[in-house]
This record gives sequence, C-alpha cells and structure tokens, in this order.
Amino acid sequence: MAAKIKKGDKVVVLTGRDKGRTGEVIEVRPSDDRALVRGINMVKRHQRQTAQQEGGIISKEAPIHLSNLAVADPKDGKPTRIGFKFVGEGENRKKVRIAKRSGVEIDG
Repeated sequence: MAAKIKKGDKVVVLTGRDKGRTGEVIEVRPSDDRALVRGINMVKRHQRQTAQQEGGIISKEAPIHLSNLAVADPKDGKPTRIGFKFVGEGENRKKVRIAKRSGVEIDG
C-alpha cells in the first residue's frame, strides 16, 4: 500500500499525551507502523558519557504509532484523511496524495 504519511509531512497528534499538537515527521518506520515526530512524544533517557557525547539525562523523540497521527490539511491545518488520485495523461501520469477534507494536493 502507498505511504499516507511521509517524511517531512506536517502531522497532528490525535490521541495520547500530546493530543492536538502538531509537528514534522522526521522518520517513518513502516515495518513497525511508527513514526518519529519532531517535538512530540518526548522521553528522557540516561546517556552514558562517551568520547563523542556528554553523559547525563537527554530528551529525545520516541516513535508514535501511525494510527495516532493525521496529516494536517494544507488549507487550515486541521487533521485530514489522505486519498490518492492520478494526475496527467499517458507517461506523464502520476499518483498524488490529496487531503480528503479540502481536496487540496499534498504533494505535487
């Protein structure tokens, strides 16, 4: 199945501790159905000191399940579902993602 959420998308968190917050997708892990979103689902980790990195408690993003995310509509920023349509004719035909809420193309 085609990817509905991709790296670089603006997404809205639907459930959980960060409900309603928006962020940019840093990384998608399709095998786990999870994604890393900048500034969302922050956890504290105890880091051992190494030659390259200082030790202490650091904050970093933890993966969040794709079912708890929705792409932000390009028009108004509210959560929307994603659909697909084909644009163009013949060899120029291309599959693009559209926002179900407004019908706007998400990537062109």
